[in-house]
Amino acid sequence: MVMTYVDTASTVDDSRAFPLGISVPCTGSPAIDDPRGAVANVAVYAPGVATLEIAYQAPGGTWQLKTLPNITDGVHHGMVEGIPAGSCYGFRSSPGHEALPLPMPTVDFDVEDGQPLLLDPYGRAVDERHEFLTSVRMAGGFDWGSDSGLRTPWRNSIIYEAHVRGQTKLHPDIPENLQGTYAGMAHPAMIEHLIALGITAVQLLPVHFHVDEPHLQNLGMTNYWGYNTAAFFALHPGYATRSAQDAGPQAVQDEFKGMVKLLHAAGLEVILDVVYNHTAEGGTDGSALSFRGLGEMQYYRNDGHGKYVDTTGCGNSLDFSEPRVVQLVLDSLRYWVTEFHIDGFRFDLAVTLARNAANEFDPRHPFLVAVAGDPVLSATKLIAEPWDIGYGGWQTGRFPAGWVDWNDHFRDAVRSFWLADRAAIDAGGHGGSVARLADALSGSASLFEPSGRSRLASVNLITAHDGFTLADLVSYDRKHNEANGEQNRDGHGDNRSHNHGFEGPTEDEDVLARRAQTSRNLMASLMISLGVPMMTAGDEIGRTQQGNNNAYCQDNPITWIDWTSTPESHAMLRTTKRVIRLRREFLAGQPHDYPARDQQSYFHWFDAHGGTMSGASWNDPGQRVVQLLLGSDDGHVDGLVVVNGSALDVKITLPLLSNEEGTGNRLFELRLTTSELHDRRQGVRVSAGERDIIQANSINIYRT
Repeated sequence: MVMTYVDTASTVDDSRAFPLGISVPCTGSPAIDDPRGAVANVAVYAPGVATLEIAYQAPGGTWQLKTLPNITDGVHHGMVEGIPAGSCYGFRSSPGHEALPLPMPTVDFDVEDGQPLLLDPYGRAVDERHEFLTSVRMAGGFDWGSDSGLRTPWRNSIIYEAHVRGQTKLHPDIPENLQGTYAGMAHPAMIEHLIALGITAVQLLPVHFHVDEPHLQNLGMTNYWGYNTAAFFALHPGYATRSAQDAGPQAVQDEFKGMVKLLHAAGLEVILDVVYNHTAEGGTDGSALSFRGLGEMQYYRNDGHGKYVDTTGCGNSLDFSEPRVVQLVLDSLRYWVTEFHIDGFRFDLAVTLARNAANEFDPRHPFLVAVAGDPVLSATKLIAEPWDIGYGGWQTGRFPAGWVDWNDHFRDAVRSFWLADRAAIDAGGHGGSVARLADALSGSASLFEPSGRSRLASVNLITAHDGFTLADLVSYDRKHNEANGEQNRDGHGDNRSHNHGFEGPTEDEDVLARRAQTSRNLMASLMISLGVPMMTAGDEIGRTQQGNNNAYCQDNPITWIDWTSTPESHAMLRTTKRVIRLRREFLAGQPHDYPARDQQSYFHWFDAHGGTMSGASWNDPGQRVVQLLLGSDDGHVDGLVVVNGSALDVKITLPLLSNEEGTGNRLFELRLTTSELHDRRQGVRVSAGERDIIQANSINIYRT
């Protein structure tokens, strides 16, 4: 490809080193009078190169090449003419050489000569339509109308983790040209489902521009999940409709913004799963897409001798002890909030983002402090995946105020009680006590108290994109990842799952009934727990991945939600809606700050006989029945949750509580049982101190 070299000396250059990326020249600059907006201030942090050139092509024009003449504290900057909105551009470095003599004659330049263009770390879009990747200058602008962030309180939030493509790719009520796209995510059929379900926020797996790892390309696969970001300010165009992709980056942005606007209009927040812990450039032997060619020893954590320090398992880790890395991520986050009206973020491997110069996690890390003090970011939802694979990488409960953590303690406790323990009991052994489950259901208060946070800092989850789906948790004892091309070596082996007597699909009605029972227990445990529940898309209808617990590379029906209605999927959907409705009704009867104010909230534990739980009862694996009375001094409703994790039906005595008038005992109404008797028993009323029965391996939920 031939380029024209622009005579730098002929351009008036009063460029600035800030803001980074491409921006409109400052007021007072001769360039600001450009009527077409074709002049831009270009600034790139590239401390690893002596000379940086920008190659660019205006719409309908030819490629041109210009050296950025100024360097300020590692930032190469210059004024560039002829680069209006819609222009493609990239950078090439000449490390170790002085700037070329100027003025320069027009020279032939081949971009394919062994040194490809580098993406702008601040590029607002990536164009894949050339033989190589380029950044794109964007104009911005969108008719948002009255749209703004919804700011749903944490205590009212129910998160729904979804993949843009997999959510709608097989939906029969969404037009084929919209299936698997941003537009499909906001189609009336999908919004109707989400509203009817009762969730409040959609958490989208990564939508930043990403590329596929070489080993997947060699296998003919793609990185379906998208945790391999190459551009932190750019959307992934592959999730847009074909018409938007063909029209270009502006149409892709408009489609995404339209999705956010429609979801907001339906009362649904949009949370993005973001991957700032590493980039798609991989290890030191990987491709130079952007950061590596601009200054890898500054962008990536290293040992000072050229070797990367990897805390992510992906070949590199961004170095958050470097101010420019912190700045990059803060600027990216603000951009998504201000330009795309995003309501919050889930940070993948968030511990890496808070590692200091000694590579240790610091809850007072400058990045965390900066977010807390930022008026834009501090008002959003901030969700940490509180671990990475580095030393001291497990930090659940240690993130600061303003953040909530994925609670792996909750996940493991609930799975152990309803799955691993049941497998042991079914095999003639013993399960564990109710203590860990009780702690999980009550919000893991002791886990979050040291960081100054309440039970609302716990994001409770049983499943997520990685690992078994809920249906697979009750159907498989072992992972089945053969389709991933790694001889089933990938994926976690400790799933705490239970197949209920048969591995995988079966028509055995008894096995299916037991699986359905456990599925209801898992969903009910999630929704009745204190904290913030997060469910995985498709769990409400029994989605399966055929036992694959690491389906990151499966962009096919293994991961796409099958919306075919069956009696089993309909029953699971009905249960999910019921427990979500009960959760919302209970919270509506509590003061606005419940359960954050522990002094006003109460959690009373009783045994099967209605007596206070003793220390011996908590630690006895043979005692798998517990009753939880929860509410608040200022509330209008109390809830009573009774859990029976044993293999036998149990006669229980409800706690002896007087009514508000003190004239008699309270009356408990059974609102839900996860046993097969729900339709027959719902609405039954039992007086405090009286006896009721709870079926084996089930949950009863009462209210007063």
